[in-house]
Amino acid sequence: MQPAPPSPRAPLALRDRPAVTLRQVAERAGVSMITVSRAINTPHQVSERTRVRVQEAVSSMGYVPNLIAGGLRSARSHVVTALVPTLTGPLFGEMVQALTDALELRGFQVMLGQVGYAHSREDELLRAIVGRRPDGIVVTGIMHSPEGRRMLMASGIPVVETWDFTDTPIDMLVGLRHEELGAGVCEHLFAKGRRRLALLSGGDERAARRARGFEAAAVRLGLHKPAVRLGKSPTTHADGREGLAALLADAPDIDAVFCSSDMLALGVLTEARVRGIDVPGQLAVVGFGDIDFAQTVSPSLSTVRIDGTRMGQTAAQLIADRAEGKAVEEPVVDIGFSIIERESA
Repeated sequence: MQPAPPSPRAPLALRDRPAVTLRQVAERAGVSMITVSRAINTPHQVSERTRVRVQEAVSSMGYVPNLIAGGLRSARSHVVTALVPTLTGPLFGEMVQALTDALELRGFQVMLGQVGYAHSREDELLRAIVGRRPDGIVVTGIMHSPEGRRMLMASGIPVVETWDFTDTPIDMLVGLRHEELGAGVCEHLFAKGRRRLALLSGGDERAARRARGFEAAAVRLGLHKPAVRLGKSPTTHADGREGLAALLADAPDIDAVFCSSDMLALGVLTEARVRGIDVPGQLAVVGFGDIDFAQTVSPSLSTVRIDGTRMGQTAAQLIADRAEGKAVEEPVVDIGFSIIERESA
């Protein structure tokens, strides 16, 4: 199942997003460049009034000082930073591996940063990254923080947002429409004769979008609103077992569950087996991610696959081309999704 491609955008080149400079900050603040440098690096050497004026200019323009030795604009780090929610789960591993392999062929190395699911560390981590001027930044999900967006847009560094979709990307984007994915799973279960649907979901933004699409499709198809159980992210096998138990307590007649991760779905399969619930006879189960065990667990797990290899390779090409000053013909790529039918649904 592949959503329609987005409307084409004009080719982008590195010069289209020039970095905000020290000179521009100085002009905004009405002081000299050396005063700006002192206000940032040795604030005790300037007056409080001057420091505040410089800080206001820095914040409003999204400026981050260049920490590369010498501050040379021509300096190339040959490093690309990739930010992922977690380093422990397998979901993002395929994308990161493909990104790393493809960039290595172009002469770049990848550094990973973990931001979590709550985004509490995102701006702080971005500030440290931008200050060291990597040749590119790959972000998992859409950047929502106004400060983070300003920093990235002002940096002039090539940026690729991944795993999500928006009509207003910071720079470039390789992702998918999660609302359409959720709707697609609902339509798949409806076509299989399922009418009493349930949703077991983690609390991250992408899972929430899938949930909204799933619920909206159920209403559109004339079904009752699905039973919903929300939890935290990242999700675990135990969350799946507890989640199915809670769903059955509230709605014992459900005949299908869509899980926001394969790990949740594995917990659902375990709890169903313990309770003597036949899968898929009594209960259909669909996961998300198509991680390694999905094909070998019994019953094998129906799930949604995202082509992480294509995502990583495409992001690598966009970053490398922009870092080398080349034009990018398609800066926004929707890679879509596939529903993998197996024994569980």
